[in-house]
Formats: sequence, C-alpha cells, structure tokens
Amino acid sequence: MPSSTDNCHDVSALCPVSATTLGYYPNLGANAFFLACFAVCAIVTVVIGVWKRTWAFGIVVGAGFILETCGYIGRVMMHYNPWSDSGFKMDLVCIILAPTLICAGIYLTLKHVARTVGPNFSRIKPRLYTWIFIPFDVFCLCLQAVGGGVDAAASDTRPVNQKTLKAGNDIILAGIVLQVVNLAVFGLLSLDFYVAAMKHFHRSPSSSSSDQNSSAARIWYSKRFRIFCVAVSGAYAGILVRCIYRIAEMAGGWGNSIMRNEVLFYVLEGAMVLYPAILLSIFSPGLFFPEMGDAAASVAVPSENEAEKQENSDEGGMIGLRAE
Repeated sequence: MPSSTDNCHDVSALCPVSATTLGYYPNLGANAFFLACFAVCAIVTVVIGVWKRTWAFGIVVGAGFILETCGYIGRVMMHYNPWSDSGFKMDLVCIILAPTLICAGIYLTLKHVARTVGPNFSRIKPRLYTWIFIPFDVFCLCLQAVGGGVDAAASDTRPVNQKTLKAGNDIILAGIVLQVVNLAVFGLLSLDFYVAAMKHFHRSPSSSSSDQNSSAARIWYSKRFRIFCVAVSGAYAGILVRCIYRIAEMAGGWGNSIMRNEVLFYVLEGAMVLYPAILLSIFSPGLFFPEMGDAAASVAVPSENEAEKQENSDEGGMIGLRAE
C-alpha cells in the first residue's frame, strides 16, 4: 500500500476506498445475512452438542461457527469504514481460522463411524484419526494464526513493512496448502473406508446372516445414518472448495484482483462455509448419529478389540482386504 495512505483511518479524498486492501465497501446486507446464519448455526450446534452429549463435536464445530460470526462482524464494521483496522483484523483472522475448527469436527465423525460400523474396514485404527488429522489441523491453524499475527504487526508499522507483510502472507498460504493436503488425505481414507464397508454389507445375506443382522448392519442400512453421511460428505466438499479458493486468493498477495472480487468471496468463501454449517447443524450427529454421543457409545458401540475379534470370526472376513 502506498505510503500516502499509511495514516488513513477513514475514507476521504486522500484515503479513497479503492486504496484499501479489499478495495470496496463490504455489502451490508450480504454480511449481515452471513453473520446471522453463522450465529444461529453456532447456537444450534452447541445446544445439540450439550443436549445429546456429543461434546467434542459441539464445542469444536460451534467454536468454528462463532469465529465465522466474529469475522462477519468485522466485515460489517468495514462496511461503515473500509479503513477500520479492528474490522479488517477480525475479518482476516476469524474467517481464515474458523474452517480449521469445522474440519476438526468432520474428522471426529469418521473416527466414530469407523468404531461403530466396523474398525476393520479402516486402513488405520479409528482412534488414530483424531491423533493424526486433528493435531495436523491444529498445526495448520497455528501457521495461519502466526501469519495473521505477522501481517497485523506489519500493518501497524508506519510506513507498512511490505517485506514482513509478504512473509506473513506466505505463512498463511503455507498453512492453507497444508490444510488442503490434510483434507485430501482424509477424503481418500474416508472413501476407502466407505468402499470396504459397502462391499462387506452388500454381500449376499446367505454368506453371513449374522453380519447382516448385527447392530452395525442395522446402523449402516438405517436412513438416518445414510442422511448423516451424505450431509457430512457435502460439508467436507464445501470446506475443500473454500480452502482451494483461499490458496488462489492468498497466492496473489494482498490487494490482488481475486481478493478484491466481492462476489467471488461470497460464493467461494461465504457460501462454501455456510452451507456446510447448515448441513452440520440440521443433520447434527447428536440427532442423526447418536452413537457418537458419550452415553450412547458406552452402550451401543463395542470396543475396537471386541470388534476386531468379532471380525476375525466372520466367514470370509475383511482381514485379507484391510490391514490393521
């Protein structure tokens, strides 16, 4: 940003809106809409999480929706003053970090689905999903937070330190790229698990009637569970598209044409996070996959060792198809 605008705090002849990072007045109606929707999703998710005892999912995903709400509060502030430093920082930090928490909630679902439907259909032990993907997701979050902090510090200097600003941007970009890689690996493992489970449960009933009548099979064939899986898959796809968009947005540096395209932001950032938020709120695991709750899991879900022993005794079990 040119030095003549280093001391800009409000729009004026010397500080035009075109000289801001975004280059426009964020639309009040659009941002108020996203703000309200994410606030409702946060309330619904936390309430259902507490009510149905899906604590981890409710807290983590609810926190992500709260961050989204705060991010759009920042954009509403910039509608009234595009030079608002606090508004820009809220937008920058909250909207970048929020999807990382939503991803963590999605990772949790595969762990519980694998434990419930059949640990032997998974390439890795179900408990490892939370030990592998969530810590790596947190690492990506930390990278993006550090990058945002570096950018904020650079913006506070007069004149703005462009070298430091670029370094912060590169750190944020690295965090988003790694997040996409993490999401891609998770998606492949999820698909692999689904194919293995589908092959198992779609075998002829005469080959293993006990399998077809098991509690895992009843869950697999239940409409409620199928709806939940479709909802989570749809949410995953939206977050993945959003992260790919963020790579393109951040790769061009601050104030590039993609970052200044408001419509593109609402379509590939706002909508690609909002519709997953709506799916995860309406088709919450507490309602559509209650086995994920602590109380239900302790009663209905066998331990991994028990499930493995049962699977070993199946006729033509999956041991030969899926390594432990």
